[in-house]
Amino acid sequence: MDHTCEERSAEDGDDQEDSDSTEVPARIRDTPEDIVLEAPASGLAFHPSRDLLAAGDVDGDVFVAPINSLLLVDKNVLATGDDTGGVRLWDQRKDGPLMDMRQHEEYIADMALDPAKKLLLTASGDGCLGVFNIKRRRFELLSEPQSGDLTSVTIMKCGRKVVCGSSEGTIYLFNWNGFGATSDRFALRAESIDCMVPVTDSLLCTGSTDGVIRAVNILPNRVVGSVGQHAGEPVEELALSHCGRFLASSGHDQCLKFWDMAQLRAVVVDDYRRRKKKGGPLRALSSKAWSTDDFFAGLREEEEEREEEESEDDSD
Repeated sequence: MDHTCEERSAEDGDDQEDSDSTEVPARIRDTPEDIVLEAPASGLAFHPSRDLLAAGDVDGDVFVAPINSLLLVDKNVLATGDDTGGVRLWDQRKDGPLMDMRQHEEYIADMALDPAKKLLLTASGDGCLGVFNIKRRRFELLSEPQSGDLTSVTIMKCGRKVVCGSSEGTIYLFNWNGFGATSDRFALRAESIDCMVPVTDSLLCTGSTDGVIRAVNILPNRVVGSVGQHAGEPVEELALSHCGRFLASSGHDQCLKFWDMAQLRAVVVDDYRRRKKKGGPLRALSSKAWSTDDFFAGLREEEEEREEEESEDDSD
């Protein structure tokens, strides 16, 4: 007796259910899968309210003035910093810049804006923190120069502290309205701090040339542990999702990686500093993170394998 298409579909579905019932259930991932790009990403940002990530690579087809840093002020106004130290404010409804300043002597690496959208803070390759009043469209001041380039800047501690990263692996702290000189500084065991993003009001994540994404607490100043890594490749950009659950990172390995922030958000850092062995490994703070002991041990093993292969080739 012939069966209709609907009956055959139902029978096929029953057979499928029977076969599926014996299979091992799929594992639920903690984070999205890595995304492999055709070129390293030079910009990374999450949508403020949707599960959407945007990335711009170094082979992009959009060509403009040499903009090195860009920050949205509102839906119409944005700030840009270029490779020559220029800081400009733009309104897409008008022709030409609203503000055009050139107080820095080197490139603008990063920018931050206070909640009132009054003061624009700039981190520059000349080692100075810049302060610009974008409401009055005027330059306020430059800090005294620090050692190395200032590579990143963010506001923390309920607006009381400005935090800057540097090319020498040092974090500099400035008091709000005390921008002329640092209030504190501390060095990470990192080659540099190329990018950083706040996770809470006291915790931030930093990306470095050594490929490690470190979790850092501000006041008390502590390196809490390792969130993740790009094996042997510099971390170029970091971005936090609108829900705060995922950290996205891009590196010179052309991969976009995702890290679960749940464990980091549960970390409590007190003022008491326990003595620990100098140069010890960093604690792993996510399911996909290695401790730095494992991380660098893996790199050493790879190097040893290459040396062995080269020696075998030489002997042949």
